[in-house]
Amino acid sequence: MYQANESRYDDMVYNRCGRSGIRLPFISLGLWHNFGGEVPLEKAREMVCGAFDMGITHFDLANNYGPPAGSAEETFGTILKKDLMPYRDEIIVSSKAGYYMWPGPYGEWGSKKNLIASCDQSLKRMGLDYVDIFYHHRPDPDTPLEETMDALATLVRQGKALYVGISNYKAKDAKRAFEILEGMGIHCLIHQPSYSMFNRWIEEDGLLDVLEEKGVGAICFSPLAQGLLTSRYFDGIPADSRAAGTSKFLSPDRVTADKVEKAKKLNEIAAARGQSLSQMALAWCLRHKQVTSLIIGASKLSQIEENVGAAKNLTFTAEELAAIEAILQD
Repeated sequence: MYQANESRYDDMVYNRCGRSGIRLPFISLGLWHNFGGEVPLEKAREMVCGAFDMGITHFDLANNYGPPAGSAEETFGTILKKDLMPYRDEIIVSSKAGYYMWPGPYGEWGSKKNLIASCDQSLKRMGLDYVDIFYHHRPDPDTPLEETMDALATLVRQGKALYVGISNYKAKDAKRAFEILEGMGIHCLIHQPSYSMFNRWIEEDGLLDVLEEKGVGAICFSPLAQGLLTSRYFDGIPADSRAAGTSKFLSPDRVTADKVEKAKKLNEIAAARGQSLSQMALAWCLRHKQVTSLIIGASKLSQIEENVGAAKNLTFTAEELAAIEAILQD
């Protein structure tokens, strides 16, 4: 029987999530790609339990994670039942809905019909009575925002979610969403945008300012630009990499000579800091006080261990930040 590491909380860094009582680990484990039905259960179990042993208390899912869709939640539910249920009150489980999940007019986007049904399905797959956080996964251009936020508020009032969040919303719509929820007596806990050294839209869009104003935390996904901010592509595209065809979300043409050259220069700064490039890239995202946590993906436990090692140096000198900025703007 699994017994959690007794010293799991000793070295992990936990950050306050906006104006709330919740603190999240600076690294959260995302179960997007490598925890579905095509991955051996023991491999997924090793990563999930190993992450918890390192103090990672937040596990990020969505109804369509797999592949196939739904299977990541089923895998996580199996691991919960077998290993982690005695620690349920030490764990933050989040899920989302909004992307395509089932056929017909109610299987995606942001209607109340979709979100309530999606949450019910997710709870069943994971064997849970509630999730800690439930997100609307993407903006819906056709459904009134009031209806979508009402669905999130309803889930809280039904006891199916303790907190709610939004994902992929630009600043203007995010502010509206927060204010609609406020009018319903619900505080939006968290926003989940993409963010990395190679993807800085949240700075340019003004989203960070909105989060600060409204007291909402940010948890950013793809902080390593799907591997581009690691040494993975320094010598070409490995056969087992995402860009080689193992993922439809990173095509070979995105591994440009410019990005590889920048990554190599950034790696020199990281080495001078006593870090790997991935560790420095994570620390760099966390330099904003609004950023509570970063979602990492992993295909093996050693990757999680390396990323957690970023905690040893999360601060930057003004000179380091200027050198990084010069490379990124070149």
